[in-house]
Formats: sequence, structure tokens, C-alpha cells
Amino acid sequence: KQLGLGSISIGEPFFNTLFTWLMAPLALMLGIGPLVRWRRDEPQKLWKRLALALVATLALSVLLPWLMQDRIEAMTVVGLMMSLWVIILTLMELHERATHRHRFFKGLTKLSRSHWGMVLGHLGVAVTVIGIAFSQNYSVERDVRMKAGDSVDIDNYHFVFRDVRELNGPNYSGGVALIDVSRNGKHEATLHAEKRFYSVTRSMMTEAAIDGGLTRDLYAALGEELDDNSWAVRIYFKPFVRWIWFGGLFMALGGILCLLDPRYRSRKKVQQEPA
Repeated sequence: KQLGLGSISIGEPFFNTLFTWLMAPLALMLGIGPLVRWRRDEPQKLWKRLALALVATLALSVLLPWLMQDRIEAMTVVGLMMSLWVIILTLMELHERATHRHRFFKGLTKLSRSHWGMVLGHLGVAVTVIGIAFSQNYSVERDVRMKAGDSVDIDNYHFVFRDVRELNGPNYSGGVALIDVSRNGKHEATLHAEKRFYSVTRSMMTEAAIDGGLTRDLYAALGEELDDNSWAVRIYFKPFVRWIWFGGLFMALGGILCLLDPRYRSRKKVQQEPA
């Protein structure tokens, strides 16, 4: 605007592109960094390990979206490439470190807290990127008009609007919509989407129904009542959205483990009293 070019709105595409360009070099270094032994690595052995990880990363980055969703999105593949690169190389480094002097499981118990903190931190970044990649590219939001008996299909999930029942609470009244959710003929959940009117504040509030899972979250929000006993309903399907928070927990736990490593605690100087 100061340059006389008018106002420019920065929206979702800008931040998605910026995140990708910032995350790509970080993911590259997060994967390679722990494997590099300064002045002790043989380049041929290092390149061999990196090539193996790259082949596995490329194959899984295309295979996983194809198996889990009905289409392959380019940005999802890019996100998976970054995250799987970190995961595979981190696990390779963990295996090498654990089996350096001991058998695998015994070696795991010999690793320091700071090393486990590094592993969890790197895996946390990868898990968060997976959550962002899937939820950003495969989320579905649908506004529908429904009444008792109506149904709608969203990403292999079948939503049936059962009815709206009267709802009375300690300081509010309203209605609750019962929405049955099934997948491949199997009942998954019953969503209870509420519409509350608080008499004291004279305000109407919407309480969304949430059915959470490891690989997807389902949301339903009850809107306004329309004619012929139908209601406006907003339904969300968000895959892997919880992985964003799981990754954050992994990173936080990794940081705590590093702080608890006794090697990084300051040693108190013991002063001897003169005889």
C-alpha cells in the first residue's frame, strides 16, 4: 500500500507456500544431521543410507495417500516426503546408535535422555507435518439442509439426520440434533449437535458435536431452523487433524527429556573448609 500498488490480501495460499519453502530445508537437515559423524563418516556409506531412505520416502509418499484417500494431492505428497524423510532417517540413526555396542533392545536402554529427546523432537516435527498435509488437503466442509430421515455422504461416511429433541439445562434451553454416522454399513458414532438459548444473557450459542479418532475427526454444527421442519447443518471431515497436536506433544516431551539429562545440569562447586 505504501508503494502505491493498492492493498494486498495475504491468504491461505501464501502461507501454505511459505510453510513449504521454510519446512523443506529444515526437514532435509533434520534427517541428515543426526547421521553425520564429523570427520569420521565415509561419503560412500552415507550416500548409500541416504539413497535407501530417499527411495523409501518417495514410494511411501505416493502409496499412502493412494491407500488412505480417494485421490492423490500434490501438496500432500510433498508434505509426506518431508515428514517420512525425517522419520526414516531418524529411525535409521536410532537403530545404528542402539546397535553400536549392544543388541538393539539393550542398546535402547543405554541411550541418554538427551538422545531420546532428539528422537522425539524430530519425530514430533514429522508427525505435525503429516497432520497438516492431510488435514489441509483432504478436509471437507459441507453445508446441508436436513430434516428427519435425510442423509448425506462425505468421504465414505454416511450421515443420517435422525431428529431434533428438546434440550433443557440449568440456565439454558434449546434443541439437540441426533446424527448417526456410519461407514461401509458399520455404525461409527452418534453426533449430538446442540443449539442453546441462554435466558440470562439472551444469547444463542451453538455447541458443535465432535467425534474424534486417531486418523480423523468428525464435526457437526446445528444451524438455524428452516421451513418444513428442516435445519441448516454444517458437517466437517478433518483427517489426521489431531496429529498436529500429537507432534507438538512429542516435541515438548523431547525438550523435557533433554532438560532432565544429568549431563546438562550445572554442577555445584563444593568448597572445602580450611582445616
